[in-house]
Amino acid sequence: MEIAKLPAEARARRAAEIREFLRSRRARVTPADAGMAVGDGHRRRTPGLRREEVAVLAGVGVSWYTWLEQGREINVSGEVLDAIARVLRMDGVERRHLYLLAGLNPPQTPPATGRRVPDELRDVIDSWLPRPAYLIDRHWNLVAVNRAAELVFGYREQDHNCLVTFFTGARYRSSLVHWQDAARAIVGQFRAEAARYPEDAEFGRLTADMCAASPEFAEIWAEHAIRDATNGTKTVAHPEAGELTFVYTTLILPDLPGHRLLLHTPATGTDTQERLVSLLQAAVTPPG
Repeated sequence: MEIAKLPAEARARRAAEIREFLRSRRARVTPADAGMAVGDGHRRRTPGLRREEVAVLAGVGVSWYTWLEQGREINVSGEVLDAIARVLRMDGVERRHLYLLAGLNPPQTPPATGRRVPDELRDVIDSWLPRPAYLIDRHWNLVAVNRAAELVFGYREQDHNCLVTFFTGARYRSSLVHWQDAARAIVGQFRAEAARYPEDAEFGRLTADMCAASPEFAEIWAEHAIRDATNGTKTVAHPEAGELTFVYTTLILPDLPGHRLLLHTPATGTDTQERLVSLLQAAVTPPG
């Protein structure tokens, strides 16, 4: 039965149940559990995740997630509930319970992963190995990532957005050399990108949510810096491979409006290429 068709008393009980259920699951997941980086100087009152952190990591609006946790009658989808379940590290039973509390029938099959990418483009991304390559949409959501990009930048299955991972991912933050300078560059690039789509409210939503989840993003955003996003240099202090330096190029894709392909090439005069080959070989060779 739909929640809206339940008697008022039953709706109140359902709202209280989902509120307490999500709060309890949020409280048990620490930022470290979620792979988050906590900026220096920002003290936390609770060891668990904040609402805005759950929202940003799941790729939903902070207001929407707050309404869900409050048990309000809002539209929900299985895709969004699956994202929240992943962030809150729910097992199968808990995920099913979340579906029921939200008024949806639990799926009988595992959730589908990944977005549809044209086969020809997927071939390009994969053939760029051993060099990192990935595809993002206009909101900087990760659409396709090759194995080298996963290993070098530490992208995980639950990472859905470059901007979110940059400011919340502990692995990314700890390995990127000159993180503060790169942070200003990436925020300036995102602001410039948002200006290209003044009618797209998603940029405003994502910006507001990032300001709520990351004091460092909010501070840099207030500077109103603008940067070019077409190319640059990136250096990573990889925990296994050592220092890797890349020149990256951004390609606009006419057949996929708003999408961009980022190709990373080992910097001349470094041994990054050799280190990349060794890193990928180690990833596919079983220890022994």
